[in-house]
Amino acid sequence: MTDLATPDAKTPAGTGSDSGTRPAPGLGPGAGADAGSAPDPGPTPRPRPGPGPLTRAIRGGLDRLRAFDRRRPLVWDAAVTAFWTVAAVIDYTSGGWRTVARDVTAPQSLVLLMSLCFSLPLLLRRRHPMAVLLLMAPVSLVNVWTGAVVQAAFLQLIPAFQIALRLPLRRLGAAGLVLCAPVAAGAARIPGIWDQQLVSYLWGFVFVALLGIAVCTRRDYTEALVERAHRLEHERDQQARLAAAAERTRIAREMHDIIGHNLSVITGLADGGAYAAAKSPERAAQALEAIGTTSRQALSELRRLLGVLRDDHPDADRAPQPTLDDLAPLIERVRRAGLPVHLESPGEPGRPTPLTPGRQLTVYRVVQESLTNTLKHASPPTDAPLSATVTLTYTPTHVDARITDTGTSTSTDAQDTPALTPAQGIMGMRERAALYNGTIEAGPLPAHGGWRIHLRLPLEDHPQ
Repeated sequence: MTDLATPDAKTPAGTGSDSGTRPAPGLGPGAGADAGSAPDPGPTPRPRPGPGPLTRAIRGGLDRLRAFDRRRPLVWDAAVTAFWTVAAVIDYTSGGWRTVARDVTAPQSLVLLMSLCFSLPLLLRRRHPMAVLLLMAPVSLVNVWTGAVVQAAFLQLIPAFQIALRLPLRRLGAAGLVLCAPVAAGAARIPGIWDQQLVSYLWGFVFVALLGIAVCTRRDYTEALVERAHRLEHERDQQARLAAAAERTRIAREMHDIIGHNLSVITGLADGGAYAAAKSPERAAQALEAIGTTSRQALSELRRLLGVLRDDHPDADRAPQPTLDDLAPLIERVRRAGLPVHLESPGEPGRPTPLTPGRQLTVYRVVQESLTNTLKHASPPTDAPLSATVTLTYTPTHVDARITDTGTSTSTDAQDTPALTPAQGIMGMRERAALYNGTIEAGPLPAHGGWRIHLRLPLEDHPQ
């Protein structure tokens, strides 16, 4: 009678406690933390046993039957209708209806007709259950009024169940009235069948109504669970895509800083070495040595950056990222590439709070990118050599980094690369500063020419 109304809920992959995902390896200290330092989680709970073979076989058979019903509902409706029609005809041909009939002299043709009228309309019980019940109501009145009382009359409970399952509750009350009114009218005519017919109809209707409501509630709950699982899976995939995009942006920023800076230094050293090769072979040898050192350092940084991205290298190098202590070697490399750089830190002795590793990396990368842009895009002024100044200033709440140079942009730079490369570098600086609620100001110096980069970072995180 349930007509395959309750498909089982299937939990989508990835919504349980073990979704199979792993946190992406990070760079910097603490990325390879010792798992042994974690507190003991206690004894591992014993896994719950799965369903037995018989349960799995029954569940699989029901799933296949429901799937077939969803593909071809008319076949299942016809099979159910044929089953109850054959049962009603057997009750008529065997004379079983006489065992409960109030009047065994009822016409045989009328008994057969009523049996068919109670069973054949079941073909439409799921599509039009209220219409089927209304079609059976006159036959039910004739059944009780003539005293034949055929057993097929209880087939009216099947469309009543479908009404409770598929239609609003207000239609269920009307269905109960349509089901019980003919029986009540017949009981008023034939005394003695009140408790035998009307009470049994009432109990049957209450049972199928509660069953239909329970099945409908479980079906709605199952659909809600499936929808929620699909939504969570979609949100998980979306978060994974956002995390992957953010990671690609971070890696691209790191690659830009590492490759752009080191290649600029190498280019400057190569040009200086070629110029000094004829007059001072010792200076040319020093330039070549500096090129080798810078290249090895760049390869080491790239190897560390790319090594943590490989799943087959769990022991990849996770050395700390550059800090403010690495500014001096950075500036020394730039000086060897031919750009005089002055480092000033007037607030260093009174630094109020140590910078976090992330903030130190941001300051380092901004200084590195600024000096790289000076090497690549600035030309020396006519009256003085090209130079740069890095100034770090600490306040009780912020750290300021100012990088200025005395260069001027040439027409070649304006035509070739200034529109893309410097803009990408400044964009990366702004993204780094925004991670810590910092700001970047970039622009030409108004007085004597040159370029200025001003980074301002708060020492502590403040909610925006």
